[in-house]
Amino acid sequence: MKRLIRGSLFIIFTSVIIYLSACNSGSCFEETESYLKASFYDNSTKTLLAPDSISLHGLNSDSIIYNSQTNVQPALIPLNASTDSCSFSIEINGITDTIEFKYSSYPHLISKECGYTFYHHLDTTLFHTKHAIKDIYISNETITNLNVENIRIFY
Repeated sequence: MKRLIRGSLFIIFTSVIIYLSACNSGSCFEETESYLKASFYDNSTKTLLAPDSISLHGLNSDSIIYNSQTNVQPALIPLNASTDSCSFSIEINGITDTIEFKYSSYPHLISKECGYTFYHHLDTTLFHTKHAIKDIYISNETITNLNVENIRIFY
């Protein structure tokens, strides 16, 4: 009888150790959102320069991304994975422009703990008005969850 109890305890103890060593914490410590990262540059000196004030609103939606924010560098612009384009109204230092991004989206597995996110591939043609914005340069067409500049806005 003692032998049966010891054998059962050994099996239970071994099973618990194997179960606990096979599990991981399940915590996600990585960035899970993919934003288009827009850096602001002074058009005359071609150097990084955050605007005094920036407001960014999604057109055809109620989304307010920035509302008269100061020292925004870079601006994180969310893209909608269920469409192939997004338009925004951007106000730089009190002057309003519109920008339209065209892109394709695809799912990307971050990790088992974090799950999936959508990455985007930016089309090379951007549409924008030229009131405050003088030019937009695409520095990286692939929009991921990494902290990498995608576009440069010269104003």
